[in-house]
Amino acid sequence: MPRLTPFAKPKTPALPALRAICATVLIAAQALAPVPAGAQMQLPGLGDGGEMTASAERSLGDQIARELYRDTDYIDDPVISAYVQEIWQRLLTAARARGELTPELDERFAWTILLGRDRNINAFALPGGYLGLNLGLVAAVGSRDELATVLGHELSHVTQRHISRMMNKQGKQMPLMVAGLILGMIAASKSRNSDAGQAVIMGSQALFMQNQLSFSRDMEREADRIGFGVMTQAGFAPQGAAAMFEKLQYASRLNDNGSYPYLRSHPLTTERISDMQGRFQFRMDTAPAMPLAMDHAMIASRARVLTRPGVDVLRLWIASAASGEFAKSSPAQQAGTLYAAALGAKELRDYKAARTLAERLVARTADDPAAAKQARWLQAEIELAAGAAPKAAALLDAKSKERPEMILAAEAATAMRQPAPMIPPLRDWVATNPRDATVWRALGNLYGAQGDTLRAVRADAEANVAILDYPAARDRFKAAQELVRKSDGPIDHYEASIIDTRARAVDVLVKRQAEEPPLK
Repeated sequence: MPRLTPFAKPKTPALPALRAICATVLIAAQALAPVPAGAQMQLPGLGDGGEMTASAERSLGDQIARELYRDTDYIDDPVISAYVQEIWQRLLTAARARGELTPELDERFAWTILLGRDRNINAFALPGGYLGLNLGLVAAVGSRDELATVLGHELSHVTQRHISRMMNKQGKQMPLMVAGLILGMIAASKSRNSDAGQAVIMGSQALFMQNQLSFSRDMEREADRIGFGVMTQAGFAPQGAAAMFEKLQYASRLNDNGSYPYLRSHPLTTERISDMQGRFQFRMDTAPAMPLAMDHAMIASRARVLTRPGVDVLRLWIASAASGEFAKSSPAQQAGTLYAAALGAKELRDYKAARTLAERLVARTADDPAAAKQARWLQAEIELAAGAAPKAAALLDAKSKERPEMILAAEAATAMRQPAPMIPPLRDWVATNPRDATVWRALGNLYGAQGDTLRAVRADAEANVAILDYPAARDRFKAAQELVRKSDGPIDHYEASIIDTRARAVDVLVKRQAEEPPLK
């Protein structure tokens, strides 16, 4: 039986296994690591008027996302998340304007991107409007436009109901296959034995493989076509798609002999390139090169460091900031090098070197406002890690409405035991973004620093709701209710009423979750 062949064997196999479940990317399967036909899997879908409703698909997506949130590779990095979200929101707006994203799906689906530390160059669509994005992909793309190409492609898998259409085609057996794939993911994650997990995955998917192949090829073409329309309407350059496909073509020359295209669930890269060129009338050899933006180079460098490349690699990146090649590189490349070096030194807890490199980065980015902001946030991050919260606070604007700066400022305020100024902006944020677990936890820390235990416990409960861990949320709400009952002092009846209401709502979610068919 053939094995699934990951691009690079990850430390935690859960996310790569989930990648096998999904109606995946434009990138992974055919270009960077060709996989034997029997070993490839795209998760199916409900359908145009099929058996599975949008609500049912969302429920299945919630179940899978719940496992992703628990995975050790899941990361909510505020800086990268903000960068990706800016692109993602533009794509969603364009999809609505084009009619690709219907009001029903807009309301019912999650439209949430989950970041993973995985170094593999991949992204994937899950049921119910969840998308997975590996930091390896963020590190590899050369511009916002290239990243928009990938996200637009994955968004189109969701808006065209590819997952539901495939699931509907396979009928009632498909949920059993999904359950088997998830079981393989969990087995691999718990045992740290990827072979055991892969065996379960392979056994569950082999029955469905042949019928899926041609259906998936059509879906990939459709996602290419619609995704391109969405990303260009969102204001991203067509050259971004050209550059992305050029990278795929280069990778396929190295890794792919081009044989047996009818055995692939993704069309061959060359076939898709030809289709895109014919449809949109551009040639990659004549398209002007996309310039490297300074802030993008810094974000890509951040993604590389956060994939945990190892001590030796971090030291090489630090040394590269003093190499002869550094002086020959462009200003944007220099900014990226300095960012990786400074963040790498911070990860190695060499705060003296990190500060020196960050100061060089600030000087390098002084003429680029977007890059200068990223450099300032990195400086604040380094000061917080070094235990110098007042210095970090001096670098930050406590009134900023940007999520990364708010979170950094909240962390500084908590460390200095001066939480009051940061509570209102974070409270306002979660009022409009109730599924932001990271901000809920930051708010809970602020309440704790203020001595407001009741609100701190409630914020922790809401953070668990945001990551779909309803039993844990119920326990925290019960703890908050117990605090109210045992309180000897004055009771905030308004807060107590909110806690009671939320506790009842979460109890319903716990019971509903218990009734769901198990995935393992």
